[in-house]
Amino acid sequence: MTEHTLTVAGVAVDTRHWIGGERVASAETFTDVSPIDGSVLGEISRGTAAEADLAVAAAKAAFPAWAATSRAERARILHAVADGVEKRIEDLAIVETTDNGALLRSHRRGVMPRVAHNFRFFADWLLKLDHEDFETRGHTNHVSWDPAGPSVLITPWNAPLMLSTWKVAPALAAGNTVVLKPAEWTPLTASLLADIAAEAGLPAGVLNIVQGYGSEIGDALTSHPDVRRISFTGSVPTAQRITQSAAANLTPLSLELGGKSPLLVFADADLDLAVDLAVEQYDNAGQVCLAATRILVEETVAEEFTRRFAEKAAAIVQGDPRDEATDIGPNIHERQLEKIDGFVRRAVDAGARAVIGGHCGEGRYYAPTLLTDVAQDSEIVQEEVFGPVLTLQTFTTEDEAVQLANDTRFGLAATLATGDRDRAARVTQRLVAGTVWVNCFFVRDLQAPFGGSRHSGVGREGGTWSFDFYCDLKNTVTAPKGWKDHG
Repeated sequence: MTEHTLTVAGVAVDTRHWIGGERVASAETFTDVSPIDGSVLGEISRGTAAEADLAVAAAKAAFPAWAATSRAERARILHAVADGVEKRIEDLAIVETTDNGALLRSHRRGVMPRVAHNFRFFADWLLKLDHEDFETRGHTNHVSWDPAGPSVLITPWNAPLMLSTWKVAPALAAGNTVVLKPAEWTPLTASLLADIAAEAGLPAGVLNIVQGYGSEIGDALTSHPDVRRISFTGSVPTAQRITQSAAANLTPLSLELGGKSPLLVFADADLDLAVDLAVEQYDNAGQVCLAATRILVEETVAEEFTRRFAEKAAAIVQGDPRDEATDIGPNIHERQLEKIDGFVRRAVDAGARAVIGGHCGEGRYYAPTLLTDVAQDSEIVQEEVFGPVLTLQTFTTEDEAVQLANDTRFGLAATLATGDRDRAARVTQRLVAGTVWVNCFFVRDLQAPFGGSRHSGVGREGGTWSFDFYCDLKNTVTAPKGWKDHG
């Protein structure tokens, strides 16, 4: 390990920022720690307003040429980035698992291939992005998507590279230049992405990556007058600060925030399927914004559902995420573990009962937990825990189920288990959510709109919606007359 390089399972990772096509070190660093065993991975360059200014300046300087690059050439380069990701799936998988504690098998088989797909999808969508011309009293209307400018993308730690490229790929495809700030708890795969993008031929300054704390570099990025788009995935309080920072410059925002999503289980549902869907909510140690953490079960089947759930959950293997047999790994940080445990302890003190779990394991592992006897207005039902903690409540009517489902300040997603097609249509139409899954979970297509309602976010991304956000839409109206014939 050299001064600016650390090694993770044999993979070299540069710890400096990537600005204007060059590595840039900061005078100060912060320590990156693996949640698997608490081991120190290395010291990472800790950016401040100075690095924010450098990165935005680089993005601004590179913008005119990149915006003028043809759609076909931008798409070709994004496909080359995808090729580079696919060549390094094993490196990316082991580094990300070590850095954030998610399952290695998932990174190998699903997450990192999805990273490559993000680039390919938006490259291909760019080439077919179009709106049919239309007529107004003989005048022709033509809609176009113009690149907006430098874009700041701030991403979370629960799926670092996949969620980063979900933003980076459409921003670059749109013709924008990018400053990416990964979460300080999981900075490593973003650094590898910089290497991959450079090798793919992405021009210097088109993608810039800066590391550090939100209070030190994030605020400088989101308040910068030369930034034309900000996309953020994370918590509501951080989004409120970003919104205030962006307000002075009227910088457009896309915010994908927290969730407290329900899983509605009706008596006519396939109960084994419903149990499988419920247990699946422990995925990634519960660190999934879309997770249906509030299980709402029709009273007549609640006892049987709970029995089957406890049996199914008992088979979950919690341990080292690098082990193929492991089902869920550690939580990301001691601070997060303390937050999770605090939620559960306060709930139990208020009268909740732990059907399973309810306690910390060794290290940063929290036991999968199911709490019953919880009140609708309680903290554990209303606030996002972001850990392997589910609550179970019962209902007796369809109206009550919908009322309970919608009775939080969030509206990111909802999951519904029923054997009645008519009921599914009625209930999904009434649920407040950006995404509703019926008898399934986490089926996502990049061409679909994605985002949340209420405090779960602002705006939608995916497919054309991503280009609508990252571009300035223009309508050109042309008269049928007034032309001169130049022969």
